[in-house]
Amino acid sequence: MIKLRRHTIPFILVDFIAALIAWFSFFAYRKVFVEPDKFGYDIPFEANSNLYLGLLVVPLYWVILYALSGAYLDVWRKSRIKEISRTFSLTVLGVVILFFVLLLDDEVRSYEVYYKTLVTLFLLHFVITTFGRILTATHIKKLINARKIGFKTIIVGSNTIALDLVKELQKGNDLQGYLLEGFVNVTDACELNGVLPRLGNYQELPELIKKYQIEEVIIALESTKHREITEVNNLLEDEPVIIKIVPDLFDVVSGSVKMQNVLGTALIEINHQIMPTWQMVLKRIIDVVFALFVLIVLSPLYLLLAIAVKFSSDGPVFFKQARIGLHGKPFFIIKYRTMMVNAEANGPALSSKEDKRITGLGRTLRKYRLDEIPQFYNVLVGDMSLVGPRPERQFFIDQIMPVAPHYKHLQRVRPGITSWGMVKYGYAENIEQMVERLKFDILYIENMSLAMDLRIMIYTIKTIIQGRGK
Repeated sequence: MIKLRRHTIPFILVDFIAALIAWFSFFAYRKVFVEPDKFGYDIPFEANSNLYLGLLVVPLYWVILYALSGAYLDVWRKSRIKEISRTFSLTVLGVVILFFVLLLDDEVRSYEVYYKTLVTLFLLHFVITTFGRILTATHIKKLINARKIGFKTIIVGSNTIALDLVKELQKGNDLQGYLLEGFVNVTDACELNGVLPRLGNYQELPELIKKYQIEEVIIALESTKHREITEVNNLLEDEPVIIKIVPDLFDVVSGSVKMQNVLGTALIEINHQIMPTWQMVLKRIIDVVFALFVLIVLSPLYLLLAIAVKFSSDGPVFFKQARIGLHGKPFFIIKYRTMMVNAEANGPALSSKEDKRITGLGRTLRKYRLDEIPQFYNVLVGDMSLVGPRPERQFFIDQIMPVAPHYKHLQRVRPGITSWGMVKYGYAENIEQMVERLKFDILYIENMSLAMDLRIMIYTIKTIIQGRGK
């Protein structure tokens, strides 16, 4: 990972220098050829504060835009063909933003000037940036082919499928970037003995990943081994590795196999990236801004509810409880207290419609979900999001996992104040209902987007207005 970060810096520098050259060339071309009557021929070569400011700010703007798009996340695996299409689309977006922010001039009345300005900036930036990126990606590819860099990889399985995979990866002049450290057993079959080192059992994968600094795991098992594949996937859920599976004929026919390299081995990549990087960043920004807004604007309501809870029954105003959040990390969720003190003296218990532990005020707060609004603090500090699966206690997670081991997928994202499961199903009163609600939260994660978050928030507001909370 250290080497990977070291190679990320040249990509950033190349983009910065390319943007700098493109902006200087555009500045000179615009002042000399596009609008010479207004600016004169010699302005670009004189001391010009706008030029110097642009040479600093504009390249920085492009680097930030690329970073938000995820361009610097995995530089060793860059496809040169994809890099051209990605650069094209981002250049269109970036040039349009620059045009309206910096270049649109009310004094210029000729649309021809605007067209020339847009086209010139687009062509200069796209061509120069693409050239720099292709050169850098080609250099990385040469290092991979020479086996100077690569991805430390473990094979899961030791059957005939695993043996055929290893032979295919090792044929030719390179390993397609895979540096095979060894394999782990899932069954007693040991076809890889003498071919690769045996590192241990598949249940030791988390420890082996840390020990050998593994970057990729390839699952080479029969497609009928559903339980084992699910178990391996759960073990690797929070590990910083790329997971790939050897496909069978059904996977190929169904279109699950997407080739990244014409000469590469056909593998299915399990993509743990929930949303595009820019959407993840924007989602977090929306969380922080909205939570801060609510905490400030609704502060009088917070105070009134706190007084009401204090005088409604004996006990503290707020209720804090340990829940499991992103990547399985515990945090304390904050709510207005809606139950009597020591409501769980006999052990953890889920609430129900006729729960006698709920106070009179607490029932009203729950009906309109006002008891949840202190959780905007959890959102602000990063424990939660506005939208995401509801966090559960470890006590109930331990009961859910044997029935529905895919529950762990929910921990790939921050838990939320509201969720698709809450909108479609509501609160669960027992483990069976929690498992039933789980399918809606899994569907949310597989279809996660800012548009989906907006729809869920709209339905949540509708639920609150109608008083359909519990």
